[in-house]
This record gives sequence, structure tokens and C-alpha cells, in this order.
Amino acid sequence: MTSTVVVLDAAHPEGVLADPAVPLVRIDDQGLTRGDGVFESLRAVDGRVQKFAVHHRRLSASARLAQLPVPSAQELRQAVELGLAHAAPGGDGGLGAEHSVKVVVSRGTPEAGPWSWVAVSPVPESTFRQRREGVSAVLLPRGHDPAQDAGYPWLLPGAKTLSYAINMAALRHARSLGADEAIFTAPGGRVLEGATSSVVCARVHEGVRTLVTPEPSHGILPGTTQATIFDAARRDGWELGHGPLQSADLLAADAVWLVSSVRLAVPVHRLDAHPLPVDPELTRLVTDWVARA
Repeated sequence: MTSTVVVLDAAHPEGVLADPAVPLVRIDDQGLTRGDGVFESLRAVDGRVQKFAVHHRRLSASARLAQLPVPSAQELRQAVELGLAHAAPGGDGGLGAEHSVKVVVSRGTPEAGPWSWVAVSPVPESTFRQRREGVSAVLLPRGHDPAQDAGYPWLLPGAKTLSYAINMAALRHARSLGADEAIFTAPGGRVLEGATSSVVCARVHEGVRTLVTPEPSHGILPGTTQATIFDAARRDGWELGHGPLQSADLLAADAVWLVSSVRLAVPVHRLDAHPLPVDPELTRLVTDWVARA
């Protein structure tokens, strides 16, 4: 996949185009060797990035927890726009030309210090296929309740860090079981989040339409896409709930989605060995809420 890269450092705080075909990260960079950094993934449509302010706020919050500097909103927006202006044509999933935009802040090397980069790539067909066809998922224990981390800032609760080895291992394990995605659970079975997504489910009963997601303050990353969906649903007259959710709640729902900034709303059609209902009309509605953001 062709990516456009913009580097932000002390010499180029506003960002400068870099050649992605040549080495950019030193072998002793702590973002590489230790996962010591933070990041955000954004979606751009027809050259315009979505939810920039929300993502910059979350990036800044993650950086504060990790004690890292973060580019200002103006500097980062300039760098993102520079990357989009020189990017390869976006992917076509029927909603415009789509790009994924990844912003990374690394601890860097001990000598040079922290730095940032922006990578802009066309959204691949595999993402559009998941939107159309949905995914199967398995429930995997997280091993401990991340809500217990809240009082220990050195555990970086709520930060979106580069330390994603566990998340990737969970996805590999899910795929070894014949599933596409993993959904983490806390001890006792409380639903947390997907390996790279937030969980949202819909209930429609006697004319009352309700969206429910796990509690964002109980050890999981607050999802920007989930928040966008809930804001739009509230305006459209939906009831909203913030868990707690158990696996039985997902099995009893009228629709379950894994939501994220680039994939939007991906329906879950099977959970463990159980088929789940998929409502194309509801999925179109939720997707439209995100796409209009």
C-alpha cells in the first residue's frame, strides 16, 4: 500500500514530506524498541479529515499521561493536510475517496528526543468488505479488570499507546479459532471493547430504540466514533445506555457493531458459536451518523 509520510520534529514543527521508501526510524528509537509513544487513527474523505479536534484532544490526553510533547492543533492540522494533498487516490467504498491518517508521537532516541509523524494511506478494500459483510468475533478474557488501573497513572489508563502487542496477539488468536475479531471481557464476563474498536449494540423493543456501549470510564479507551454515534442517536430520539454489558446482552441485542474511526460501523454476525442478527437498515443508519461527522 502506498503511504505518504509527513515528519514533525524540532527542525520541522509544521511538518515536512518524507520519502517512505527510505529509513525514517532509528534502530534505537524508543517508540520502536519499547512501544513508548502514543497515536491516533483518523479518517479522511475527499481530502478532508474527520473529527480532527476530537482526535487531537485525545492524542493530547494520551501524551500528557505518557509525559510526551504533542504538536499543536495548528501544526498537526497543517501536517495532515500536507499529507492528504500528496497522497495516492483514496479507496472507494461508496462514500467518497477515503484515506486513513495515522498520527504517531514517539519518545524517539535518548539523544534526539521525541518526534512525530503522520502517515496517510488509501483505505483498503478489506475494510470496505468488512463494512458490507460484517465479521465474526470471539470473547477473550482480558486477564484482569482494567478499571482497577485507574488509580495508577504509571499504567497509563485511558492512553492510546503504541504498546499494541496484546491487541495483535488477541486478533491472531481469534483468527486461529476461525473468527475475524476479538472482544475483551473482564473477570466476571463484563464486556470491555474490541481489540481495535469499541462495542455498540442496539435494542428495539415496543417502539423504544436504545443504543448501549460498555462504560467508558471503567478501564477502556473512550471511543471517538462511539461518541459520535451516540451524539447523533440522541438527536434522532434514541435512548442511550453505558453498560455494564455481559455476553448475554450482546446475544440478545437486535444488532451489534464494532466501531472505529476508519472502519466506521462493522456488524458482528457471529459471536463465539452463536449467530447474531444483522440489520442492514440499522447499519446504514449508524454508518450515516459517522459518515456525516
